[in-house]
Amino acid sequence: MFPVIETDRLWLREIEEKDSQALFDCFSKDEVIQFYGQDKMTSIEQAQRLVELFATNFKSKRGIRWGIERKDSPGLIGTIGFNAWLPQYQRAEIGYELHPDFWHQGYMTEAIKSIVDYGFNAMELNRIGAVVFLENQPSNQLLEKFGFQKEGVLRKYIVQNGVAHDTYMYGLLSEEA
Repeated sequence: MFPVIETDRLWLREIEEKDSQALFDCFSKDEVIQFYGQDKMTSIEQAQRLVELFATNFKSKRGIRWGIERKDSPGLIGTIGFNAWLPQYQRAEIGYELHPDFWHQGYMTEAIKSIVDYGFNAMELNRIGAVVFLENQPSNQLLEKFGFQKEGVLRKYIVQNGVAHDTYMYGLLSEEA
């Protein structure tokens, strides 16, 4: 059963087919995918395939991705979750994005806090990693706010639009959270 997480202002819930349009609205924006490591979506079918990918990853215990929904207004405003989940090694990598209409309102801070807690407690992770473009200052600052430590630079780690980009590798251990 997919876990639902409640925060003060948000529901973090399973992403469903009905969320395809909201996903497309987010992933078709240049400012959202600028540091995401994937090309901009150009069709609703791409969003539908992403919904299927999230479900497949959860069922196979390779990842878990929640839709971020405000309690006072239905509809997704972004997603957050764990990629590269390796239960046998007690580690995963955090990933997230938010529609620009909802930036700078504290929603992602609220969502990250809740899934980091969930990851260390319910999923029994020992380590949560993060891979972030060097230029993505808002994300770098957000992770550091939660105690993620910058562990190094992964040279030319992500290729986006045919260009290889360096990224920071962050890590947070359960005893540090």
